[in-house]
Amino acid sequence: MRHIVPLILIALAAPALAQTSTQKTTMSSITYPATDRGDTIDEQFGVKVADPYRWLEDDVRTDPKVAAWVEAENKVTDAYLATLPGRDVFKDRLKKLIDYERFGQPERKGGRYFYLHNSGLQNQAVLFVRDGVDGQGRVLIDPNGWSKDGATALGEWAPSEDGKKLVYAIQDGGTDWRTVKVLDVDTGKVLDDDVEWVKFSGLSWAKDGSGFYYSRFPAPPEGKKFQSTNENQAVYFHKLGTPQSADALVYATPDHPKWGHGASVTDDGKWLVIYTTEGTDNRNDVTVIDLTAPNPTPRKLFTGMANMWGLIGNQGGNFYWLTNKDAPRNKVVMTNLYARSAVPPEVEIVPQDKAVLDTASLIGGKLIGEYMVDVKSEVRRFTLEGKPDGKVTLPGIGAAGGFGGEADNPETFFTFTSYTTPTTIYRYDVATGKASVWAQPKVAFDPAGYEVSQVFYPSKDKTTVPMFIVRKKGVTGPAPTLLYAYGGFNISMTPAFSAARVAWLEQGGVLAVANIRGGGEYGKAWHDAGRLANKQNVFDDFIAAGEYLKAKGYTGKNQLAIQGGSNGGLLIGAVVNQRPDLFAAALPQVGVMDMLRFDRFTAGRYWVDDYGYPSKEADFKTLYAYSPYHNIRVGKPYPAILAATADTDDRVVPGHTFKYTAMLQSMDLGPKPRLVRIETRAGHGSGKPTDKIIDETATDWAFIARWTGLDVKPVD
Repeated sequence: MRHIVPLILIALAAPALAQTSTQKTTMSSITYPATDRGDTIDEQFGVKVADPYRWLEDDVRTDPKVAAWVEAENKVTDAYLATLPGRDVFKDRLKKLIDYERFGQPERKGGRYFYLHNSGLQNQAVLFVRDGVDGQGRVLIDPNGWSKDGATALGEWAPSEDGKKLVYAIQDGGTDWRTVKVLDVDTGKVLDDDVEWVKFSGLSWAKDGSGFYYSRFPAPPEGKKFQSTNENQAVYFHKLGTPQSADALVYATPDHPKWGHGASVTDDGKWLVIYTTEGTDNRNDVTVIDLTAPNPTPRKLFTGMANMWGLIGNQGGNFYWLTNKDAPRNKVVMTNLYARSAVPPEVEIVPQDKAVLDTASLIGGKLIGEYMVDVKSEVRRFTLEGKPDGKVTLPGIGAAGGFGGEADNPETFFTFTSYTTPTTIYRYDVATGKASVWAQPKVAFDPAGYEVSQVFYPSKDKTTVPMFIVRKKGVTGPAPTLLYAYGGFNISMTPAFSAARVAWLEQGGVLAVANIRGGGEYGKAWHDAGRLANKQNVFDDFIAAGEYLKAKGYTGKNQLAIQGGSNGGLLIGAVVNQRPDLFAAALPQVGVMDMLRFDRFTAGRYWVDDYGYPSKEADFKTLYAYSPYHNIRVGKPYPAILAATADTDDRVVPGHTFKYTAMLQSMDLGPKPRLVRIETRAGHGSGKPTDKIIDETATDWAFIARWTGLDVKPVD
């Protein structure tokens, strides 16, 4: 088993606003659509906050006025993008680069191995099964025929303990909502076990295969499926062969509607472990249920949501946990659930290290710890008593992940990737310490032609921040550069291969990935230094990265483009407002742009751990000071901007980007374009079909190439 923790982005005067956008504004030969400007003003803590485009928060699928605005915006954007000379070159090259076999990490159950596989340009990965690790794979689920546009995807899946049944989730059009079904592995028959209103849920089988545990929300109000807040999540058990209406409620907290719950059965099948969270921070409660008891009842193990607790695995009553209690870089402790105390004492097994213990597994009687050392992977072994037991030899400097499996089985699999190494899957024998390649892709590029370096630069407050720089060998002088970062929610930007990015690099472009504060690269302290009242550090780190790249000659004047998505989209919106002179082009994607209303829609309420509460005065002042939508100001020309969102994004609702775009287009911010690309039947990113990824990436690269001066040429 491996560690699992669910949950799963000052001047107080209102910015000066330009002319009403009901008047068309022409800049750089672009006539933006007329956008009605309302007179909505909210007063918060004595501050009058204008929100003239609030009507764009309405659902594009049901509001004709918003739908007409989207159509008009896409028409203008499409007309401009059609003029970009490098778009077809990038698209043709991306098709070749992405057309390679990709395998997912296999999961072993009942002597069978289940894994995802994409032959190259398939819109969706196909689920295969093998009888035996080296057996012939056969197709189990092929989602490519589920919809004409390829936008219906296979979501989460889990085989039963004997490998005879498979529970799986269907994701349609990019939404976070899932429909859960059950498949007979031998016959391929889909059973009559549909489960609805599932979101942010694991799928965990009972040991005997009689059914599975899952988490769901109440059905949302009519017409509010993609906008209403997600509350009152509960854990249920679905018994095979029965309707969802008969599912047994296992755990709920109606007195705390904002608490979310996820459940997982231990490898021995004796315990159900329930994680309770309220936001996105690494804090959770743990409740356990002894499934072998005559009358199974919940037993609270860790309460108060003060720390993170993730089960690594158990040996009988000895439970091994990954925790950040008194250990901001994480450690491993053991508790015995049969101890004669309400809260069993914690025994430290693996103490905190200078490196961050990112994840851990219990495989073949050993503890496997995946550490981050300056954002690079190091995998260490330990006995169950915590004695060091060597390291897992990795094929290079990069990022390793995986090591799932069963506590009593020495077989596990792990992945390894780097900026120039496509994700390769290794089979690892814990008993012998030997690793062998299980699946290695062949991509149409030569990694020897590229170089990767890691630099450390000072931020505004002198904090040292790491950054990876990737470029083609021979590119030494100032060159068009793409700077990427995320900076939030304890998420680390570790090295990873991207065929899409190769298309940018082989043209002579440079890629820089900054590991700014707000992420988890150096543990809890690094995360804390970039959230809540410290959020400005994130923007300062990113701006300092751009200044460093210019000062050291990696890029030059009018050569720096920036990109970020989700919380990273917020990052791009904020830094463009703060330093529009530093950047030539910007790609803010599915971003959180209105920091005063993010918590009113879908999953937004979870994000208060990182952002704070708009309803609290201190948080309001911080949020209002950097909110992208509220801080667009005339005075300095803005970079070229191509924002992006999707109609079915029910994680960061598209109204964020709609309002941000309307505000950008209403103001005189210089001659460069300020456009938005709005996808249909797409969501926050997961489940997106390959052909749409290729088209979007080609568009993005062509856009920033145009504004950074990259000379795009066909690649032989």
